[in-house]
Amino acid sequence: MLKEKIINLYYIEHLSVKDIAHDVNTSSSYISKIIQKDSRYNSEKIYRKEKSKSKRKVAQNNFIKQKRERQRQEDNYDIVRAQHNQATREFSKHNHLSNENYRKWNYSAYKYSPSKHRYEFDPKLGRSSDVPKYIKER
Repeated sequence: MLKEKIINLYYIEHLSVKDIAHDVNTSSSYISKIIQKDSRYNSEKIYRKEKSKSKRKVAQNNFIKQKRERQRQEDNYDIVRAQHNQATREFSKHNHLSNENYRKWNYSAYKYSPSKHRYEFDPKLGRSSDVPKYIKER
């Protein structure tokens, strides 16, 4: 009766030797001896090997996809961090913004005048006294 249950669990339900040994409360070596005597053992062994191979392939593909995604996220983070560091250096060289950095920061407020080679503040926007009227091109 116990041998039939072990064979049923291994060949029909495809449980592992360790799981069967735990279920029927015996040693795994006893389970192995019983299942190896069955005529279906070699075909079951081949079936399990192929199943394991396909699982490994899927797991490996998922691992590679996750690794690529992590690398892409790290690259994007590095780009944003570099842009942030550059902006920090540009805006914090002095206690105040240079005219060039101010123009970059308010790019929509200045229009380029090719004949004079300078950027001119748009008079429609209204300008306070500390905002430069013209900024020379570098």
